[in-house]
Amino acid sequence: MAKRGGFSGGMMPGNMNNLMKQAQKMQQKMAEQQEALEEKEYTAKAGGGAVEVVVSGKKELTRVTIDPDAVDPDDVEMLQDMIIAAANEALRAAEEDARQVMGGIAGGLGGLGGFGF
Repeated sequence: MAKRGGFSGGMMPGNMNNLMKQAQKMQQKMAEQQEALEEKEYTAKAGGGAVEVVVSGKKELTRVTIDPDAVDPDDVEMLQDMIIAAANEALRAAEEDARQVMGGIAGGLGGLGGFGF
C-alpha cells in the first residue's frame, strides 16, 4: 500500500522553500501596496459639483465641501442624497483602486496552489 503524506508527488523540500520565499516576498509587496493605498485620497462630486467629498485609502470620509447655493432649507433631503451619492462614489473609487492594485499582486498566486485571492 502506498504511503500518504510527506513530500510525495515529486515536490522536493527545496521547491517548498522556494515557494515559501516567493510567498513571503509577495506578502511584503502586498503590505507595501496596502500602505501606499491608505495614503491616497479619492474625490467625488454630486449635484453638478454642489457637493464634493474626499475619502482616504483607509475608506474614511475626510472632507465634505458643500456649495452654499446647494443648501435649501426646504429640501434638506436632496442635499443629504447628494452627500451620500458623492461619498459612495468616492468609496467605490477607493475600493476599485485597491482591487486592481492588490489583484495584480495576488494574480501571481496562481502558481502557489491556487489560493483564492
